[in-house]
Amino acid sequence: MGAFSNFIRSTASVFPGVPKPIRKPALSERFVWTAIALVLYLAMAQTPLFGVASGLTDQLAYTRIIFASSQGTLMELGIGPIVTAGLILQLLKGAEIIKLDFSKKEDKALFTAGTKVLTLIVTIVEASAFIIGGAFGSNLTPAIITVIMAQLLAVGFIVVLLDELVQKGWGIGSGISLFIMAGVAQQIMWSIFSILPAGDGYYGIAPYLINATATGHPQSAIIRGGNLPSLFTLALTLIVIMIIVYMEGIRIEVPITSTKFRGFAGVYPIKLLYVSNIPVILTSALLANVTFFSQFIWSRFNDKNDNAFLNIFATYNPQAIQSGPIGGLAYYITPPRGIESLALEPLRALSYVAFFVIAAIIFGRIWVEIGGLSAKAVSKSLLDANVQVPGFRRSEQSVEQILGKYIPVITIIGAAFIGVLASTADLFGLFGSGTGILLMVDITLNYYQMLMRERLEATMPQLAGLLGKT
Repeated sequence: MGAFSNFIRSTASVFPGVPKPIRKPALSERFVWTAIALVLYLAMAQTPLFGVASGLTDQLAYTRIIFASSQGTLMELGIGPIVTAGLILQLLKGAEIIKLDFSKKEDKALFTAGTKVLTLIVTIVEASAFIIGGAFGSNLTPAIITVIMAQLLAVGFIVVLLDELVQKGWGIGSGISLFIMAGVAQQIMWSIFSILPAGDGYYGIAPYLINATATGHPQSAIIRGGNLPSLFTLALTLIVIMIIVYMEGIRIEVPITSTKFRGFAGVYPIKLLYVSNIPVILTSALLANVTFFSQFIWSRFNDKNDNAFLNIFATYNPQAIQSGPIGGLAYYITPPRGIESLALEPLRALSYVAFFVIAAIIFGRIWVEIGGLSAKAVSKSLLDANVQVPGFRRSEQSVEQILGKYIPVITIIGAAFIGVLASTADLFGLFGSGTGILLMVDITLNYYQMLMRERLEATMPQLAGLLGKT
């Protein structure tokens, strides 16, 4: 561990970082830095990646929203490398392969440095996979490959710095959450207000409805073919948002008292969405990898669909690879999008939802165990914080027994719920995708809570300090 720590620190010291502010910036100043980070992200998401041909099929079109990426731009990989690096280190820490105590400043600094180094390694690996898989075109010269790699590495490091800028106190929240929220919101606004032409008129539902009303057939905006934005999908999007907001407030409250401060009583909330969006993110990432690697294997070894063994896993239409698999196991775990496709392929829709829900439950259970959210881990944290459950002995075993009645069940129910919600939303072609809406609502609520705390601190600093201690 000592050699590993020294290697990480020496490697990370080569790269510049963002220092913490000496004093806490004013809220208005933090808004400015947050806006700067957001503008830089949006600018990179619109800047073409030099050396990449235009008009290429997007192998990850429906999963880019998770990684805030944009095809053919400097944000081709988006936040994928930094999220992957963070998850890998969290898994290693949760499994106690690497032992870190986040209460110690040096261990927190080591984790941050490790994330930075691993992010660049993951960037190289993902960029290489994209190049080998033909995502940037074929017949790339060594010089062009070098230029593409250099651009993606530079942008990957800029994303790390922007995330540090926001997280270390200059901005609000985290850069990763900010970029995801912006990407989802951008897609939703695009689906509502875009004036680009589509098969039957304007792409956005708002200009299409105005034009349809002016020409005397407003009913055509209720449901549109080709999975285009419609009043039906707009209504479903709003309903799903309201359901998520409502479900975020459902929780079981375990009463707690402090052994250090006499008279203090409170509750430990166990939310219905206890595992948050982690299971959906991991399931979507799994499906993205299945799609990418199945296309890669198909294009290299089975581009005529004449290999009986590989056909079991996936077959594609050579003239329309971007439309997804047309057979094999990969076909049944990818969604038919839109009402028309749903009506034609109900079996595929059912198998997709079933796979998504089962995978979400499995990932939810795994994450609870390795992410420090299990009944055992939470009971230890409560006792370390000098908190106990009234009426029960102050021991890890008794507190774990109480929490064990709720956490495993809540984990399964919550993971299944968000799995069903995200997968069915994808089937109907909701604006921003089901996973994207889940992420956006969760991040927005977190930002709202952070801003409320900031406002409380500004108006009643003594009360805010008391709440921060408890």
